[in-house]
Amino acid sequence: MYELTTLLDTLDPQAGLARRHLWLINLLTWIRGDQSTPQAAVDRIQLLLDALEARPETRGRLRAWWQRLRQTVDITILLADFGFAPRTAFLSELAERLRRKLLPGTPETIDASELFALALPTRFDAQWLALLDEALLARLGALLQEPTHPAAPDHWQATLLEAIAYCSSQVSAAGFSPELRLRMSEPALRAQPFHALALEVAQLQVALMRGSRDDAVVQATAVQLRERLEACRQAVASVYSHLDDHGISVGLVFRLRQVRERILRIRELLDCLLSPAPAVSAARLLARLVHVGQDRHSIRALVAANSTLLAAKMAERSAETGEHYITRNRAEYRDMLGKAAGGGALTAVTTLLKFLLAGLGLSVFWGGFWAGAMYAASFVLIQLLHCTLATKQPAMTAPAMAARLKDIGSGEALETFVDEVTHLVRSQVAAVLGNVLMVFPVVLLMSAAIQFATGHPMIDAREAQHVLHALTLLGPAAFFAAFTGVLLFAASLIAGWFENWFVFYRLDSAMRYNPRITAVLGPARADRWARFMRGHVSGFASNIALGFMLGLVPAFADFFGLGLEARHVTLSTGQLAAACAALGWEVVRLPALWWCVAAIPVIGALNLGVSFYLAFRLALQAHNVSGVDRARIRAAIWARWRSAPASFFVPAHDSRVALPPAL
Repeated sequence: MYELTTLLDTLDPQAGLARRHLWLINLLTWIRGDQSTPQAAVDRIQLLLDALEARPETRGRLRAWWQRLRQTVDITILLADFGFAPRTAFLSELAERLRRKLLPGTPETIDASELFALALPTRFDAQWLALLDEALLARLGALLQEPTHPAAPDHWQATLLEAIAYCSSQVSAAGFSPELRLRMSEPALRAQPFHALALEVAQLQVALMRGSRDDAVVQATAVQLRERLEACRQAVASVYSHLDDHGISVGLVFRLRQVRERILRIRELLDCLLSPAPAVSAARLLARLVHVGQDRHSIRALVAANSTLLAAKMAERSAETGEHYITRNRAEYRDMLGKAAGGGALTAVTTLLKFLLAGLGLSVFWGGFWAGAMYAASFVLIQLLHCTLATKQPAMTAPAMAARLKDIGSGEALETFVDEVTHLVRSQVAAVLGNVLMVFPVVLLMSAAIQFATGHPMIDAREAQHVLHALTLLGPAAFFAAFTGVLLFAASLIAGWFENWFVFYRLDSAMRYNPRITAVLGPARADRWARFMRGHVSGFASNIALGFMLGLVPAFADFFGLGLEARHVTLSTGQLAAACAALGWEVVRLPALWWCVAAIPVIGALNLGVSFYLAFRLALQAHNVSGVDRARIRAAIWARWRSAPASFFVPAHDSRVALPPAL
């Protein structure tokens, strides 16, 4: 830690650029001290001012140093551009933040933003800056200002005006960009808020040149500029309505946030320019920039701020899909059992293909690749035949459940939510039972048919023993099942993102009207294909992504020595059935079989529970659901469990078709 006398003795206005800036950094480090309290830092500033007032020679060197700093570093860039991306693109800003985190900065710079980030690097700096009062700032200004330069305050005014002009040009450029202009509302376009923004900034500059900040003309011009800025903000906000209807782009959301923040920055600069206490306003502005600098380095904040709308749209689309997986009466329950049974029968074929593929002895990568392709094809076939795979449901139904939590305040709404919980649990039970109770006998029948035709079962005894060893509850099957739940959740994210991408780029409209496509398919067939893809694109994306993740993720994990495997309840049940068929009736005497049987419900519960939990948490954040009385909800669910436990498994005889509450 530098001593104050040492710092003042080493002040050299004729030193090189880096040395002059290092002196500033060291001075601010001394002011911060041990960062115990902001007031302690303010007390150190008072001590500094007392020392400077007692040393006229040092005061002269400080003024010379300050003049060189002002001449060398462009403060306009700091005021107007600090905290904003150099290019209005999300990926470039992400790369820039990574660079700032990984590579050190240098004080040998004329960029005021870089020097500011080095000199005031913590949020503690914002705290002590906010405590500086007008008297203290006046003393500091008197020390830095030459008595023979009465026009020095005008330099700060000119800098603020230049920063406002810089920011307004950026806002106007963004407002005229096709990405935003084509998505603005009709009233916003007719108002033309961006056309006169630069003109009104110029009018404010002229008014300030002719009068003081308290002049009526200046105040009227400032009011007019603020109204123009508000019109620009509303025009930018109208783009969000278009995104809500036509898909979200993270890059476009990033640009919208940048424009909105620039409009807010102009307001802050304008308030500072017209403030009756300019020094205090300047200190508050610098404190605000310290917070901006901290946020500028956060990668998590960047991703969270710009992906919230995308998460909301993905959750919304998943919620729409998830409604189809919730049964509310006996007819829907029986229909779910039938669809799940069909999914189980098709998964039995997938089990056979998996063992045939394993028998080819492919390398790890190609074995995983073709297994993923086979899984994907199987899942897509299940979708096209309108069957159900149980583990695909939770990540889709969770957003539908989370959407209902937004209006959970009343007792009636809570009761409705508990009803939906029972419907959901019952639907999941039906789907799992339909899958598992069908895949097991179908695999047994297939193995018997293969043995009758070839004299050998589906798999040999050695491979059957390997299956029993891999699926036992005494091994890592539970951990692998939870990992598979994460993959199921990831597949739902990919599905939501891909459907949003499909809608955002209007690919259904392109398929319906593009001349080259209609020339090949014809207008009627092109229209049918467009409607088909719009209705199934999410399912295709989810099924293909899940299939390749089940095949390739374990292969890549094996390459890195992680030993991760997938445990899918329906596929695991099919493998266990094949092992039983290979070992014959004697298998019932083996304890290993019953440990595997015990593992099946655990695998199913973890597949469903983990994917549902992750999707539910994401949906809560996307819908901005907060302050929910979770204890109250849990108590209501337990009360339902105690009073009517059967409702979680079988619908009541008098169940009626209930329309889902509006999302």
